Amino acid sequence: MSMWTCPKCERPFRRAGQWHVCSEKTIDEIFAGKPDHVVMAFDDVLVATADWEPNLITPARKAIMFTNKRAWMVVRPMTKVLECSFFTGEIIHSPILHKSALDHMGQKKFRHSIRLSGPGELSAEAVALLRKGYDYGNR
Repeated sequence: MSMWTCPKCERPFRRAGQWHVCSEKTIDEIFAGKPDHVVMAFDDVLVATADWEPNLITPARKAIMFTNKRAWMVVRPMTKVLECSFFTGEIIHSPILHKSALDHMGQKKFRHSIRLSGPGELSAEAVALLRKGYDYGNR
């Protein structure tokens, strides 16, 4: 499946002309002013997903998008934590999830969030859950 790339912000999308808000920020600018432990938690996410291909990582307005055939994860650096939200076709129940609910952005999918307070918190179970999101996005 071919992707459409916005000529202005260079983010990939599944459909040509897909609605979005262009961002001219870099990933470093999105993390500007955030504490080091939040940045290091993001590094753990990058390492955990480094071998998953295809996996394009691009900045958005206030987040970092992880995309394969579609956006499968949105990572938001917050004041004290890093929030990693991924999508699946079914609800997931896990004690490591901060939140799991129906996503109201069109199609029937579920959004699950994991919050990391710092480096070393991304467990094997959390990575397995993120992989479910990656696989869902890649179908």
